[in-house]
Formats: sequence, C-alpha cells, structure tokens
Amino acid sequence: MIIGLTGGIGSGKSAVALRFAVKHGIHVVDADLKSRVVVEPGRTALQAIVGRFGETVVQASGELDRAALRYRIFSDPQERLWLEALLHPLIREEIVTDLASAQSAYALLVSPLLVESGQHLMTDRVLVVDVSEETQLLRTTLRDNVPQQQIKAIMQAQATREERLKHAHDIVSNDQDLAALHKQVDALHQRYLSLAACSAPVTWDEAFPDRPFCSPRCRLIDLGAWAAEEHVVPGEEIEQDIYSGDLPQH
Repeated sequence: MIIGLTGGIGSGKSAVALRFAVKHGIHVVDADLKSRVVVEPGRTALQAIVGRFGETVVQASGELDRAALRYRIFSDPQERLWLEALLHPLIREEIVTDLASAQSAYALLVSPLLVESGQHLMTDRVLVVDVSEETQLLRTTLRDNVPQQQIKAIMQAQATREERLKHAHDIVSNDQDLAALHKQVDALHQRYLSLAACSAPVTWDEAFPDRPFCSPRCRLIDLGAWAAEEHVVPGEEIEQDIYSGDLPQH
C-alpha cells in the first residue's frame, strides 16, 4: 500500500514524514529529493536547463543553483511549465524505482505537487498536512529567509488548500505543537497497518462469500464463484451502511 503525503510549502510535510520513518520504520520516498537527483551534474536534465536559462543557474561547483532557478521560473509561469514538463517524467521514474524496493508494511510518497503532477494516481490514499496560508507564509519566511512575495508565488503555483483537501482521504492538522502532530501520525500509522494487512489478495471462502473490500487493493481478491454469481463488487469507497464492527473506514 502506498500513502501519498502532501501539503503546501511550510505545512510540515517533512516533520510528518520523519515521524513515520523514525518512529515506525516506514519506507519514505521524497519527491523533492528525487528532483535533486535528476539534475545532478552529468545528467541530461541539467544540460537542458543550462541550455534554456544559461550558466547563471549553475554554481561554481557545477551543481544547479536552485535558488537562482526558482527565481527565474516563479517570475515567468511559462518557464515553470517548461521545467515541469522536463523534470516530472524523470522524477516519476526515480519514484517508481524507489517505491518498488519498499519492505515496510506500507510506503510513503512525499510530494508537494502530489495532486498537481498526478502523482496521487500512484497511491492508494492521500494524506494532507493542513495549515492556514498565514501559517505557511510565517513558517517559510522564518525557515528560508526569503521575501514573502516569492513564497506567495510558490503558493500560487501549488494546488490551493481547498483542492488538496478535496483529494484527501486523511488529514493531519499541523497548527499546534510537535507533540500534537506526532499523536496524529501515530494514530494514522495504526490505521494504515490495518489497511495494509487486508491489501494482499486472498482466495474466496465459501463460508464468507460477502467478504468486504476494506482498501482499494482488496479489489485484487479472487472472487471465484462470488463473481460468477454477478454479485455487486464495491468500488473505491466503502458504503458506510453495508459494514459494521471494527473494519477500517475510508
């Protein structure tokens, strides 16, 4: 099972991902880190970027000057679109390879552009770290020491708060202290373990012909005679009035 973790700039995605990784041993794939890998010296993507923007976006060491490039693309939306078209397919390849190596009960894909880039389609659930726009501005200004105008430009290029929440299966509110954040993550981890436990294909059991689908991957179940009898197969969402008890809820 793959959980997509997203949130706007300054929302606290890294703190959430760190808790999943360090406390619970979950395999984390960071799309931001992959975006750095694909533009390392010697990579074709870096050569294309230099060809487009010139040597001003390259440091003396030969590495990409991300701050200089960020300034260029967020002052010109067309340049940002060009860069995304170049990098997103390459980043996706790196992500897929890393996710395939996961050994934990589930894996976490962390991406600020999970919704915008379509990466959410690679996941089974979407977890959104939610904060107000005012909090995003304050935290990012203090962290990165950059003008608020630049931060606002980045926020405008990302999905809106409302758009992210529309895609969310789960939400972590990061408007309190770290202890409160950790409490929410720890509770979600237990829920994800339950979902992951029922994600493996199982054979049809005559004694339990109406076995529920408690996660999207449970659609992989061998329906056997049940399917032959043309029973209705639940889709992505669980119908709340069908099941009872302690089944995981979507």
